[in-house]
Amino acid sequence: MFGELEIRVCKLIKGVDNLAHRILVVDDEKLIVKGIKFSLEQEGMQIDAAYDGEEALNLAKETDYDLIVLDVMLPKKDGLEVCQSVREFSKVPILMLTAKGEDMDKIMGLEYGADDYMTKPFNILELKARIKAILRRLSYKEPEENKNKIKIRDMEIDLSSRRVIVNGKEIGLTAKEYDILELLLNNPNKIYSRENLLNTVWGYDYPGDFRTVDVHVRRLREKIEKIPSEPEYIFTKWGVGYYFKD
Repeated sequence: MFGELEIRVCKLIKGVDNLAHRILVVDDEKLIVKGIKFSLEQEGMQIDAAYDGEEALNLAKETDYDLIVLDVMLPKKDGLEVCQSVREFSKVPILMLTAKGEDMDKIMGLEYGADDYMTKPFNILELKARIKAILRRLSYKEPEENKNKIKIRDMEIDLSSRRVIVNGKEIGLTAKEYDILELLLNNPNKIYSRENLLNTVWGYDYPGDFRTVDVHVRRLREKIEKIPSEPEYIFTKWGVGYYFKD
């Protein structure tokens, strides 16, 4: 009896490092998803599944994943579109799966923001090894990344992964919304005119007008402020511009 308990405890200890890992597996072939899910769950990982690109993107916005396994050929949105969209708000590692072996497809996957790729059909043991290697690299970087986390009242900003958490919930910001927030955050109490923000965040050659800044600030406030009309973070200096109140 004791020997059996001892074995169970050893297995539990062995799986402790993996218990925190939450992975999203995306493929329209349900048998492939089922096989990957079963194999990774045996390693103590928590697995979510999606079967089309839109579902995958919605889950990626709502959930803090440690890694995404993403097929290229998907209905509604293909994997490359999903990968590119995810990169607008997250640096979560992405491992692409492709049925095509052409080098161009692989290169495109990496250029769209993927961290690694595997060609179908693949060996499930190799897939697990690749996933574990990516997660190990992630864990090695974690102490350094923690130095880049800023907490202000109910908001936490991870500068390395560009993630923003308000009241314990991750907020899905667009790339420009995040750029505005980080710029104002890094220069507290400094007032930026709409022209300054447009030139700094969008670039001097951007053809849009100042209303673009107002729209993005309004949307940013709607996401991070409890009451957008009574901000706690991003304030307006009427007739001048916007600033982050320290």
